[in-house]
Amino acid sequence: MIDFPRSFFTWKTFPWQDDPYYKFAGGFIGNTGDIRHVRFNLEASCTICDEDGGKMAELFVGAPCRTEYTIPSRDFFQIPSSEFRMAFSRTHRIPIARRPSSETESVSAQELSAAFQDNDISIKEFPHPIELHDSGPLIEATLANALLNARCAYRDPKTGLHVTVEYPVNLINVNREDYAFQVCTGPIVLPDLATWNGRTVDRVFLAHAAFTAFDYVEFIQQREVAAALEEHTWLHQVEGRDRLELHDPDNKPPGYPPARPLPTVYHEVWALPSTNTILRAPNL
Repeated sequence: MIDFPRSFFTWKTFPWQDDPYYKFAGGFIGNTGDIRHVRFNLEASCTICDEDGGKMAELFVGAPCRTEYTIPSRDFFQIPSSEFRMAFSRTHRIPIARRPSSETESVSAQELSAAFQDNDISIKEFPHPIELHDSGPLIEATLANALLNARCAYRDPKTGLHVTVEYPVNLINVNREDYAFQVCTGPIVLPDLATWNGRTVDRVFLAHAAFTAFDYVEFIQQREVAAALEEHTWLHQVEGRDRLELHDPDNKPPGYPPARPLPTVYHEVWALPSTNTILRAPNL
């Protein structure tokens, strides 16, 4: 049972080098050669196993921030704004899907060693967690304000791979009289197994989960949507620094300007047979 608030991903950047085109590439405010250390806590994990239960990959998703400038003295947030959130495995940084699962994207996983000068994944666990497989103990644990994680495991019929997601039960509804409950929380990441190469995936879906039984789960996934044209005036209006400002307006990179951030919604639902387990941390 992972203790998510005490589990972290940290990385050390390579010495900063000026971008040949963009004045604020990556939102960085600083000097040539500057190095930053970054830390965020983990919010969910996901394991991919073969038919025999052998672990083939372990994925994580970290806490988010709004797109920002680092490290200025003021005017921190980028407007237009989007969300920065990172998904990764023990070896790769993995893109989070912007499109639904029915569409492909030109994205691929990147070796962590290529993205960062140094990095560390520190996983803390609760010792001797108690597995709950019945609504009664789950409801009583909820009303006692016990720390709970959920594990939802399913099999992908196309690949035969088994996927298990683990995440803290941040929100749950219970009814003691009817022995009813509903876990409905997130975020989690689900692998796009159509991109599985035997070592990693090239895309994950950001999602939330809901279930009311121990053998069925629904995941709802995030995707980008286009804003109505009449909304572009304020949505794309720059305030303060412009992330797309160039050193030389007459020297534009290929494909300039890139698209501005788009809003996101949760829309596509996967309804799956699953094995759901609630893990209760021992009394602390």
